[in-house]
Amino acid sequence: MTGRTYFIVFCILGALAILSSTMSKTPVLNPFAVSLGTPTDLIGIIAAASTIPGIIVSLPAASLSDIFGRKKVLLFATFIFASAPFLYLGITNWWQLALVRFYHGFATAMFVPVAEATIAERFPAKRGERMAAFNSATYIGRGIAPFLGGSILFITNYGFHTLYIAVAIAGVTSFVIALLLFSENKTNTTINITTQPVNAKIATGQMLQGWLKVARNRGALIVSFVQACQYYAYGVVEFYLVQYMIEIANLNALSVSIVIGMQVISLIVFRPMLGRLSDKYGRRLPIILGCTISGILLFMIPFTTHFALLLAISIGYGLGFVMVISSTSPLMCELTPSNLIGTSMGFLSTIMDIGQTLGPIISGIILATTLAYTGLFTSLTILLITSAIIFTISNINKHHKTNNH
Repeated sequence: MTGRTYFIVFCILGALAILSSTMSKTPVLNPFAVSLGTPTDLIGIIAAASTIPGIIVSLPAASLSDIFGRKKVLLFATFIFASAPFLYLGITNWWQLALVRFYHGFATAMFVPVAEATIAERFPAKRGERMAAFNSATYIGRGIAPFLGGSILFITNYGFHTLYIAVAIAGVTSFVIALLLFSENKTNTTINITTQPVNAKIATGQMLQGWLKVARNRGALIVSFVQACQYYAYGVVEFYLVQYMIEIANLNALSVSIVIGMQVISLIVFRPMLGRLSDKYGRRLPIILGCTISGILLFMIPFTTHFALLLAISIGYGLGFVMVISSTSPLMCELTPSNLIGTSMGFLSTIMDIGQTLGPIISGIILATTLAYTGLFTSLTILLITSAIIFTISNINKHHKTNNH
């Protein structure tokens, strides 16, 4: 299989896996949780449950893939994508939903950093472009998910079981493609895997040394902080914007899915272009502008209930968000040693998931106060502008242009 064919099939695999994962939560998770009688002050736990595994396993999984190769980790992740959707069919109360979301979260937690490490390694001369293209493919899945999920809910009058059967079909298909892809691709998907047997003690030592190297890297820490802030906000927007549009703006399920879906489409359209630009001109300016744009637009949400304005804000926020994340991952690779690409992606993913986990929980507490949605979205603006300021004064990547050797 040629490199180009492998990349295309890998992108299809990623798109289906993330379609399955996203459709399990957007826009269904909030109304499903409400229908189960989830207490208002605990509903943020439902939103955060799937991101907690990222904190636990993203870094170890990605580090072990540096040592043993990517294939086994990716296969196990796609197995979870395939199996988790069937568990939703037996849920009868909110804590069961939290447990299923926790299990489902292990799939993305392992898949994304290892997949990004695979691409960064295979295509070093076009790292930003190919990583952006792969992530755009996954965002095609994310983009289809709210439209498809919202349509199913609209047609079936919130038939949750029907929706999760569709989620299962996408997840199982991704697992089958992974089995076929990796059986065809006999060689390891990592180029720096050792050729000698590695015992558990040596592997653990190598893994811990890699973690320390990345954790002591000032640039890596700041980039990870920026990424965490972006996903803190994204996790809140993904969950509570749906609730805002239903409760305050009184939009129906189809309109809600359009607003959320068009945001994701903006990520798909702009991410490869911004990845190429960051390869050519550097990562710094897109990160600063993206944090600022997304922060300003989120501040505007609680002051409008009009569908057209919410749609415009959602698309603009998607553009600001993708300006940042199209540059943070390749920049992270460039700030760390080449033999720690998997570890650097796992570290970035772990810190990102901490942000995405805390976002809905903290925002749920803010929403329960008298500050309500105004306080919720204003807090996101403050966080994103602060991250832009910190990155600006850090001078990371100030004169960077990717070296395409």
